[in-house]
Amino acid sequence: AFRFSDTNWKEYPLSPEKYIGWLQKNDDTDNINIFIDYETIGEHHWEDSGIFDFWRGFIDAAVAAKISFKTPSEVIKSYNVKGVYDAHLPTSWADSEKDISAWKGNNMQTEALDKVYQLEEYVKKSKNKDLIHVWAKLQTSDHFYYMSTKHLNDGVVHSYFSPYDSPYDSYIYYVNCLSDLEISLEEEGMELGLWDEAN
Repeated sequence: AFRFSDTNWKEYPLSPEKYIGWLQKNDDTDNINIFIDYETIGEHHWEDSGIFDFWRGFIDAAVAAKISFKTPSEVIKSYNVKGVYDAHLPTSWADSEKDISAWKGNNMQTEALDKVYQLEEYVKKSKNKDLIHVWAKLQTSDHFYYMSTKHLNDGVVHSYFSPYDSPYDSYIYYVNCLSDLEISLEEEGMELGLWDEAN
């Protein structure tokens, strides 16, 4: 995710076959998870870096090496439990804290999350596929990431990725979308009143 285009990296250029070779060295492992941001493909590394060709070739190289792909549910069904992972607090890859404060670290983020979750019962009850789709999209983590008010290096990263001028603009746009969704639900016959002063 970080080194693919780095010509100074000792493994540059990275080929699908080389990467598959690294995966095959883990022969005592039942399952390997690969986690990268979608932005890695085409934004952090542009097409001319060869990233698209890498991923096109990766599938063929994996199949040739008899590496299979599984969904999380298939992994659970395929392997026995080997132990318990004990995590007392949520963790993430983001920011210096490595917790969920990138998405839920201020009042705007908390309020926006609370409001979108309050709509769940009404959205599902509506059985309107379009409204359910909109509600699901409003839960995309980027919305809350853009509302972060962190400073220093973390703040620079948040600002870099955000299409908004400020976290406050992000919040205002988001709440307006939620309000529009509420109006649509009320037009479907739902009585919500989630934005009353009492709430």
